Amino acid sequence: MLKRYTALLRVAAAAAAACLPLAAGCTLGGAAAGGYVGHETTHSTAGTVGGAVAGGIIGHELGK
Repeated sequence: MLKRYTALLRVAAAAAAACLPLAAGCTLGGAAAGGYVGHETTHSTAGTVGGAVAGGIIGHELGK
């Protein structure tokens, strides 16, 4: 189960990275990047969610 989740996370991160130049500074791009970094640094759900929230806020502010 964990291998499948990790593979899905990597595919989602690659898709977000591919779309990031098109959506630079937007809330979704920031949340995707923040969630990925939060997960990779803490390996916990709380880190993923916290990173996504922080990244979304930063992306939203940069997109203004």
